Amino acid sequence: MIIIDGSVGEGGGQILRTSIALSALTQKPIRINNIRSNRPKPGLAAQHLTSIKAVSMLCRGKTRGLDLGSTELDFTPGDLSGGTYELDIGTAGSITLVLQACLPVALRSPNPTTLSLKGGTDVKYSPPIDYFKYVLKPILEKMGAGIELKLIKRGYYPKGGGEVKIDIIPPDSGWKDLFLAEPEKFEKVHGIVHYANLPNHISRRIKSSAISEFKNQFDNKKLELEIEQVSHSLSPGVGITLWSKSPNTVIGSSALGERGIPAEKLAINALKDLLTEIQVKATVDKYAADQLLIYLAVCNRGCILARAPLSTHAQTNIEVIETFFGKIFQLKEQEKVIEIKRFENPEK
Repeated sequence: MIIIDGSVGEGGGQILRTSIALSALTQKPIRINNIRSNRPKPGLAAQHLTSIKAVSMLCRGKTRGLDLGSTELDFTPGDLSGGTYELDIGTAGSITLVLQACLPVALRSPNPTTLSLKGGTDVKYSPPIDYFKYVLKPILEKMGAGIELKLIKRGYYPKGGGEVKIDIIPPDSGWKDLFLAEPEKFEKVHGIVHYANLPNHISRRIKSSAISEFKNQFDNKKLELEIEQVSHSLSPGVGITLWSKSPNTVIGSSALGERGIPAEKLAINALKDLLTEIQVKATVDKYAADQLLIYLAVCNRGCILARAPLSTHAQTNIEVIETFFGKIFQLKEQEKVIEIKRFENPEK
């Protein structure tokens, strides 16, 4: 059994999600202690329970300590299976964070998987659903994944109520290596502004601010920005997600509305983040760099360029991954980016 200290590094749910996924993928039982000990409310929250349940369903796993607030968990994986499942987080807990745990497992299962997930689609401290759809999903498809995503309803904090259906088809002939080691050329920026239960002028102000800031920062590049008014939302909410494609990759950024933050500031923050990624010549943005690590781990080889310095999340993710696989990553700083290289696995 592999023992994982849930207090190391960033000390949050990332350790739990990565550990559970890798346990299922490697068929190695684990025990996680000190779960989320660095958080104001330590232990398992509703989103983490759903993540573990999802992975357990996909590998017929067994658990001990799967309770709200639990700070210790044992997980014993079984055979990967796939299948059709419905899961309701029951709060505004993040749907995309649940996918972080179960998607790598579903993509290694012998059969396709269909998941219907209810919870939060656009909530703090997690990737928005548009980021998953327009940034992470295309990169995973480049590696061989088959993913069909349908956003049925958005869900915001505090009541959630969002719903997503996702069909996951494992790669036919195994994972393709991901090589994004050279700077890319990004010409056009796309974006979505979404809002619910708020005055229409808020979305217009975000769009106007985005267009104005874009002209100041992005020279001759083009911006295509959509506005989506969300109907029947249980909670008010607003956010913006931006992304830009190159011939080989996608980078993105996002910002979510909060009380006290002017609408115009959302667009400016998202655009500045995206511009920074382009200027430093990263091939994946800082959020994708973190999320792609587990997929690089199951590849034969791979290489990405991420903005320096590496986030605490990513550093912790590397530490957890190498607990299962040994030393498989090489990090090399190059001016304003870090090259993350996955050593070749001679057994594959």
